[in-house]
Amino acid sequence: MRRRDLLAAAAGALASGCGYSLQGRGITTDSSIKRIGVPLFKDTSGKLGLDTRVTQAVMEEFLKRGRFTVVREITNVDAVVEGEIVSWSVTPVNFSADTGLTQATRYAISLTASVVYRKIGQQEPLWANDAFSQRDEYDMGENAQGYFDREEQSIERLAAAFARSLVAAMLEAF
Repeated sequence: MRRRDLLAAAAGALASGCGYSLQGRGITTDSSIKRIGVPLFKDTSGKLGLDTRVTQAVMEEFLKRGRFTVVREITNVDAVVEGEIVSWSVTPVNFSADTGLTQATRYAISLTASVVYRKIGQQEPLWANDAFSQRDEYDMGENAQGYFDREEQSIERLAAAFARSLVAAMLEAF
C-alpha cells in the first residue's frame, strides 16, 4: 500500500509539471503610474474618423483596468501612449457568382499602428511596437446599401479588439 501511495504521488508531481503554462509575466507597469495620457493617434491611412475611434477604444480599455486615470493630454501625467495609424485596408475575401456576376460577399479589414508607451522622464519606452496590427471580417449581405453600415460595425469591433490586444500587450508582458 505504501509503495502504491508513493507511485501515485510521483505521478501527480510529474503531471503537474507537464510544461504547459501561460507565458505572461504579470503586470509590468511601474506601480507609480497612475495617470496616463493618450493623445489622439495620428492617422496616415486616410480613413476618416479612424484615429478618433482607435484612440477612444484605447482610453476605454485602460479605464476598464481600473488602475489608471486616463486623459487626452500629455501634461501632468505619469506615462503617455502615443500612436500612429500607418495602414488601413479593406479587402474582399469571399466572392459569389450567383447572379452571373462575380461579387464580393465578405470583406476583411485590417489596421496597423506604430505605438509607444513611455513613462514621463524616461528615455527608453516601457513598450513599443512599430507594426501592431488587428484584423476583422464582415459579410456584405444581400443588399449593397448595407455595405457602409456593416463596415462601420466592423470598424467598431476592430477598434475594440485592437485596444484590448494593445493594452494587454503593454501591461501584461506577453
